[in-house]
Amino acid sequence: MEKEKNYSRRTEKDYGFLRILFYKAFVAIVVQVVTKFMYNVKIYGKENIPKSSRLIFAGNHVSYIDPPLVSLAAGKCIAYMAKQELFQKETNPVLRFLVHTLGAFAVNREKPELATFKTIKSIFNTTWSLGIFPQGKIVHEPVISDIHKGFIMFAKKFKADIVPVGIKGFDGYAKKLFEKHITVTVGKPISYTLPEDEIVKEWARQICEYTQFENRIEKECVIK
Repeated sequence: MEKEKNYSRRTEKDYGFLRILFYKAFVAIVVQVVTKFMYNVKIYGKENIPKSSRLIFAGNHVSYIDPPLVSLAAGKCIAYMAKQELFQKETNPVLRFLVHTLGAFAVNREKPELATFKTIKSIFNTTWSLGIFPQGKIVHEPVISDIHKGFIMFAKKFKADIVPVGIKGFDGYAKKLFEKHITVTVGKPISYTLPEDEIVKEWARQICEYTQFENRIEKECVIK
């Protein structure tokens, strides 16, 4: 019986020259062209990106094209945490191939495993950054609430500052040229040294500023 591949564990070798070359080519040729002509994407705030490679890019999650949008805005190689289901055989083979080949790794969203920490450590030993969507799933409502705080745990564990990325304007997948208009804004980095609640509030504040989403984080913190 063929041994099932472990998609949650990746090492420094998995983020070498060939994957960097494929990643940059894919973003430059495919992502840039599609987003320009199908979604008329405008990017702001690139000047906020620190030169450090130990960064966590954390965006709001509105669609399956969020990772390419964040990568395009960041201009860096980003390894994304992805739900386990995307690596299963039932997933569209093209999507599964791209998710894996572009450097993503599988994560148990309910309970991060030791392999997750080892993989993130390996990523930060390279020139790659980490990509996370703190909402944990695609959220269609224009609201920021119920944030998963795992990204803060990783930030503190590996001393990585958090870069908020706000995605605004998505209202469906484009079917023809220039049909949609999306804005992606890179925010100011949030220091991992801040208290957990302050990081959550600041991330939500910036995301809501860039997207005009409703911010329910302050109310949730008061209730807790």
